[in-house]
Amino acid sequence: MGFFQPEGTMGPQYPPPPFIPPKPSISYIVDCLYQNTYVWLINGEQFWFYPTRVEYGEISGYRWNGAFWQFYGIDPRFIDAVTCPPTPTLY
Repeated sequence: MGFFQPEGTMGPQYPPPPFIPPKPSISYIVDCLYQNTYVWLINGEQFWFYPTRVEYGEISGYRWNGAFWQFYGIDPRFIDAVTCPPTPTLY
């Protein structure tokens, strides 16, 4: 399920982390707003997502397609789990 990108919005400027984080047993997408978030759907699909809006019946943001961020929306009932791990930095 995809949605059109609203005018004047832009996705993240950098790609997501190059790893797949461990799947948590309990998770809440609202805790991951404006963060790189790994999503597992109930159909087995999984991907990086950058949520920008959480409402009843719809979550929207940007989905990483392997090359760039694409505006995307999904029904939260299709989500099995999410995690927004801290991105490692080199210091």
